[in-house]
Amino acid sequence: MMTILKRNNFSIVLATLFLLLSCDDVTDFNQYKSIGSEGWKANEKVVFEFDVKDTISKKNLFINIRNNNTYAYSNLYLITELVFPNETKVIDTLQYEMADKTGRFLGAGFTEIKENKLFYKEKKAFPISGKYIFNVRHAMRKNGDVNPIEFLQGIQDVGFSIEN
Repeated sequence: MMTILKRNNFSIVLATLFLLLSCDDVTDFNQYKSIGSEGWKANEKVVFEFDVKDTISKKNLFINIRNNNTYAYSNLYLITELVFPNETKVIDTLQYEMADKTGRFLGAGFTEIKENKLFYKEKKAFPISGKYIFNVRHAMRKNGDVNPIEFLQGIQDVGFSIEN
């Protein structure tokens, strides 16, 4: 009886190990940067550097935001800049919904911290191999104000990921 149990446990461990090793890695790049406790400072860029070797495959690019309950807005405005190895720049102004109409945050998570995986570019092929720089800063303003919010509270981490 003991030999059968050991053999079954070994088979389960071997099958699990095989499944883990045979899974394709879908993430090419995934990195987070923490925002200080004072908040995300206006015009402070969060910078990510990554290398691209594959110029054929199309990738999905995401901005990842972790926010907590002190985030006081239902949306988030971001200004992004993607710098190519040849120094070409692509600048975008983006808006994302962070809460539904009732004020409940849309991100995933059971605690007060919500994880938001926001599409930046879909099915993007990088045209040039080499080092790219992606930076993002918030562009949040209070209604009627011209200047951005000096310290945006409630954003804990900003991330960037590239997936197959």
